[in-house]
Amino acid sequence: MRTALILLFLLAVGAIPGSILPQNSVSSGQVSDYIAEHPELGPWLDRLYLFDVYSSPWYAAIYLLLFVSLTGCVLPRAKAHYRAMRARPPKTPRHLSRLPYSATFTTAAAPETVLQRARAHLKGYRADTSPAEPGGQTAAGGSVAAEKGYLRETGNVLFHLALLALLIALGAGSFLGYRGNMLVVEGDGFANTVPSYDAFYPGSSVDAADLQPFSFTVDDFQATFIEEGRLTGQAQSYSADLTYRASPESPERSHHLQVNHPLPVNGAQVYLLGHGYAPNFRVTDAEGQVVFDQAVPFLNRGESNFTSDGVIKVPDIGPEQLGFRAVFLPSAATADNGDLVSDFPGPRNPTVTLEAYQGDLGLDSGQPQSVYQLYTQQMEQIDSSESLQPGDTWELPDGSSITFTGVSDYISMQVTSNPARLPALLSAAVAVLGLLCTLFVQPRRVWVRARAGGDGTTTVEVGGLAKTDTPATNADFHEFTLRLSDDLRERAAPEQGSEKE
Repeated sequence: MRTALILLFLLAVGAIPGSILPQNSVSSGQVSDYIAEHPELGPWLDRLYLFDVYSSPWYAAIYLLLFVSLTGCVLPRAKAHYRAMRARPPKTPRHLSRLPYSATFTTAAAPETVLQRARAHLKGYRADTSPAEPGGQTAAGGSVAAEKGYLRETGNVLFHLALLALLIALGAGSFLGYRGNMLVVEGDGFANTVPSYDAFYPGSSVDAADLQPFSFTVDDFQATFIEEGRLTGQAQSYSADLTYRASPESPERSHHLQVNHPLPVNGAQVYLLGHGYAPNFRVTDAEGQVVFDQAVPFLNRGESNFTSDGVIKVPDIGPEQLGFRAVFLPSAATADNGDLVSDFPGPRNPTVTLEAYQGDLGLDSGQPQSVYQLYTQQMEQIDSSESLQPGDTWELPDGSSITFTGVSDYISMQVTSNPARLPALLSAAVAVLGLLCTLFVQPRRVWVRARAGGDGTTTVEVGGLAKTDTPATNADFHEFTLRLSDDLRERAAPEQGSEKE
């Protein structure tokens, strides 16, 4: 157990770099930027797998050693507990008066009656009756040994066994499952293929052929916000209406998707994470030909009023490509300093401000680019910025133009597939049940010894021992002693009366 605790501590310490440093599994771009900003430290951190902590060999080694240590600790303990449950209760101690709780009284009842009634009052206990010890003061008599509360140790063993099962389930889920994130604009569809994801994190044994062949279309999306009171602007609900197929041959079905109410399909779950805005733009060249006409997802700055940034790239317009940096304001208003701001997250007054650039977008350089960044090293800014509302057009000096045609919603979604999800849930539930037994079940032992005296009475000794001595357990022992004494007194009275007759 000490080794397991040390390994558990090392596992927690090893996870610290994963929460401080960028990870390739989350954003390889941030890792590249970090290495570029720290040219001396970054390569060393990469060699130590500190950008891939949770898939690194040293983290996996700690994980496996913890599993082996827990297995070596729990299985022998479970075996010993099983033998203890089948064994007889511990023998009655010679000196019951030395126990934390002890009591002595005399009764006119016979020793056999005392032991019989003691067992009757020890309901819920596992009891065993023994004859009087050889060499005692008298051969007449005996004792009862009883104990209960084995569920405490059972719960302890069950908790650790469930923890082992949970570790196995988590490892199996990481090995056999996958997850992916994507943005889907209202009205667009999604097919469960690797290229359709914005970010895809497969398990070690997952390839493209293992993905469930489902698809869906976002027919409608509704976002409601609180419009009055102290919580004005906070999201009230997000929901989307989907039409989906479990496979290309399956019939279409509908599903109302909400936060924390995913779409289950073929063992995968499709979750609604959040939403944003995708303004629609139409770009025409100098001859009036439409060269760009689509919705462009903008990223929220993290502000409650959904001020969002985006980039429009128009490569197919002529020798000089066009690019635009844009800011979208769903509810544009003028601040006290004259700047445009958004004062509500809903699209009450959608406005977009644009900066135009002309030149080479760098799309043919072979270097990967983010769709949310505009690289202007080979471009020049043209004209000044412009603010547009739906239907407005901005005429550029070269005769081309851009029109803000409207705004659509997009939703951020996640698809997760984890075959071990149900075993992990059951293991966690069993672990909680075992922990509750460990916390609330109080093991205790009770011994009752009855010895016949020379004057015809029986001396009764009661001893009690609890795992943790508390006033409540001592009160239970005392209550048992009083019940047994009263019961014996009532039974001894008729016997004495019959003897007098």
